[in-house]
Amino acid sequence: MIPPQKQMTGMLGHPVAENPIDRMFDAVYAHYGLCWQFWKNDIASAADLALAVRALVPLGYRGMAITVPYKVAVIPLLDDVDDDVRAIGAANYLTIEAGRLIGHNNDGKGVVKAIEKLAPLAGQRVVMLGAGGAGRAMAVEMAWAGAAHLTLITRRQEQGQEVADTVTRASGVPAVWQPWDGEVSVPAGTTLLMNATHLGCAPELEPVPLQWDTLDPACMVVDVITNPRITPFLAAARQHGCPVVDGVEMLVQLAMQIFEQWTGVTAEEGVFQRAVAEALGE
Repeated sequence: MIPPQKQMTGMLGHPVAENPIDRMFDAVYAHYGLCWQFWKNDIASAADLALAVRALVPLGYRGMAITVPYKVAVIPLLDDVDDDVRAIGAANYLTIEAGRLIGHNNDGKGVVKAIEKLAPLAGQRVVMLGAGGAGRAMAVEMAWAGAAHLTLITRRQEQGQEVADTVTRASGVPAVWQPWDGEVSVPAGTTLLMNATHLGCAPELEPVPLQWDTLDPACMVVDVITNPRITPFLAAARQHGCPVVDGVEMLVQLAMQIFEQWTGVTAEEGVFQRAVAEALGE
């Protein structure tokens, strides 16, 4: 009997070495008895991204995750995108259907599910540090989920203002830009603070420059970093008395949705939680 051919999925981004997503997906595929495999691909430049995307169909890929810094740059390379990508302006995964590359975005949906396991988003006054491809999706989805106000703090005004405008245009929720200059002072009244940058990611583990005395201990603190689970930012937040949501919880929530889109198999959260914990050596 000829064994079934492996179905290939993967990720395009830079850097990708510390991301546990491949070990998580491979463990999940094995749990469900699927002859599928997940490959991380470190793509060094936008020119290489174009070459990689063109190769996905002839190489036989069934789906592809897109991570930093290519969530915006990938869009012109696709055959079509869904309504979320049109509204947000970024894609974080592809489905490959009859030789066509279709862009989707569930970054924000994963974040909303993770946050709302701790507290509702309705009425939250959100401050987001950074506003890249993932951040812009999270900002829009949090607004759609009922956040009352968003402040985007970035070093580049053009990027931050553009994302603030996108949030308000897509949701009607007021969003403003604030410059990131030195240590961040958290605006008064903030109820949810999110790090959407790569500060704190292994192996560098850089701290987020924040004036912690400007943060209310009742404020929820969220980090998008997946490795380590408890970043220096979240460790400092816990010491300050803040409730925290980690990036691994977000990864589980969005990965379950992607898995179902790619395979048609209903995902069980416990399977994903165990797989990612094992991938992180927990």
